[in-house]
Amino acid sequence: MKRGILCGLLAAALLVLPARAARTVPVQVDGQLLTVRGTLESGVTYIPLRTLLDTLGGWSVWWDSAEKEAVAISNDVRLTADPEENTVTVNGQTYDGQVYVQSGRTYVPLRLTMNLLGGSAAWDPWLGGAAVTSRDASHDAADLYWLSRIISAESRGESLHGQIAVGNVVLNRVESPDFPDTIPGVIFDRVDGIQFEPVKNGTVYDTPTAQSVEAARRALDGETVIGDALYFYAPALSQGVWINANRTYAQTIGCHHFYL
Repeated sequence: MKRGILCGLLAAALLVLPARAARTVPVQVDGQLLTVRGTLESGVTYIPLRTLLDTLGGWSVWWDSAEKEAVAISNDVRLTADPEENTVTVNGQTYDGQVYVQSGRTYVPLRLTMNLLGGSAAWDPWLGGAAVTSRDASHDAADLYWLSRIISAESRGESLHGQIAVGNVVLNRVESPDFPDTIPGVIFDRVDGIQFEPVKNGTVYDTPTAQSVEAARRALDGETVIGDALYFYAPALSQGVWINANRTYAQTIGCHHFYL
């Protein structure tokens, strides 16, 4: 009798457990952080198909109840995701990849889906999630995401000109042999201590202003306003003792002094 009651309790407990034991992770597409999080399971990031395609834009997405699969169409591209067969099919070409339905959403493997659509998805350790670059994007998603955030955090009140200058410094460091060779690497560089105050105080994670995103895009497009400057500081916030003693002054833009 007791064994029967225990089995019944265990069965009832299983009914209230989550359908999948996966960790949720943030996902950003072309620099835009999605409001819906993805799930990470066995090294694979999954994302609701409709959320992904609505963000990319230009897709019609629906559930085909007869075929029991999600269907999406954009111009001459037709995609289906079949949770029974665990396949994703694009224009008649079928690929294996776990597909599942949870809370009314069809989840697909992010990297596989983006590769099939001509884009890419990469793990961003600083985001702790996935960075998605669409097929027609002008810039790498992680580059735009972090450059716009450091610009916003360092120079939120500055003019567009001054914000582009901050972006130029980051990109100049990427090109310099004295610094890491990626934008996130430069921003989060700790070899000689934290390089940017927003990394220390956490404001680098704040949502950037629209102007900061525009400044990041312009800097990534090659617009230069500060030459080869590698350093800057705001006299109102810092004395810049080391910079003044060791670097060559270039110019002042807004509240920032820039140095070579």
